[in-house]
Amino acid sequence: GKAEHEETKATSSRALGDGTGHYLVVLTLADTDYVCNYIRHGGDKQAFLEKFKGAHSPGFDPDVHLRTVGVANQTTMLRGETEEVQRRIRQAVIDRDGPELAAKNFRYFDTICGATQERQDALRELLDVPMDLLLVVGGYNSSNTSHLAEMGEEKLPTYFVLNASRLLSPTEIKHYDLHEKREVISHFWLPSGPAVIGITAGASCPNNLIEETLIRLFELRGVSREQLEMAA
Repeated sequence: GKAEHEETKATSSRALGDGTGHYLVVLTLADTDYVCNYIRHGGDKQAFLEKFKGAHSPGFDPDVHLRTVGVANQTTMLRGETEEVQRRIRQAVIDRDGPELAAKNFRYFDTICGATQERQDALRELLDVPMDLLLVVGGYNSSNTSHLAEMGEEKLPTYFVLNASRLLSPTEIKHYDLHEKREVISHFWLPSGPAVIGITAGASCPNNLIEETLIRLFELRGVSREQLEMAA
């Protein structure tokens, strides 16, 4: 997870237990591979601690505290991402200790939020349906909403919007670019002819924001709020 994320802090604090426990926060699979290499072969302890500065408990010693490892996750992470982290670390422990000892020296704890998982599962099903584009509605600082946008981007044109006001016109949309980490304006985003458009939202996104985004989408295609209410 993200070391500064509130959910990560809450999860990692539980690892401290009565004060004798320790934690290490990894964010990416590259971080995970670095840890796995250390588990297998050891290495430069100071370089390790410098790399993960601010992402481990006080007094963390990789030579000592990576002997037995438990993996938990920020509750809003993608399940597939989390499972890959635990799979790689588990394999590293097996490579070092052998299967029998690894069963004692490695544990995995599933801490993914139920609502977050439901949204991910629902979007995964939705992405199996042929669509022209996907709208993801929610806060730009929300990890679970960002993950939904990442899932969409892998399949089709995806626009991560804060609310309905970001649908500026049929030719312009203001949306968050996950790679540039800022809002950008894209042009000619809405097909002029018949289109299949998917919409999803973060687990904590209010329903009214989703509804207003849908209404705005119809308005851009010439269908008024009144017409929608009459058809409902």
